[in-house]
Amino acid sequence: MQELIQTRKIMEDERKQIILQVLADKYCKHILHSTIDTPKSAMEISSDEKIPISTVYRRLQTLYDAKLLAISGSINDDGKKYFLYKSKMRSISIKCDLNETTIEIEPNNSRLSS
Repeated sequence: MQELIQTRKIMEDERKQIILQVLADKYCKHILHSTIDTPKSAMEISSDEKIPISTVYRRLQTLYDAKLLAISGSINDDGKKYFLYKSKMRSISIKCDLNETTIEIEPNNSRLSS
């Protein structure tokens, strides 16, 4: 059976610019890729992707502000808060010509909770 893939076209120029800037950053791309299938903590992302933890936190904020990352929180048995991060997109398609840049996003429909 063939699956219909739903994409969303980005129309606003400012939003397009933000997405292009995020994709130009290698750490942002690593974080998005790392969190497509499984929500991860900042420490897990840092360890898995070999990115310094301070850089991970800065890029997580950038991705969240760009509305490309979902965050869920919980409290562990010790009473500490922890957050899990998950990519809100599965893929991005970009087409550029001399007149227009077209960006389409395939949403990541897998659940945030693991």
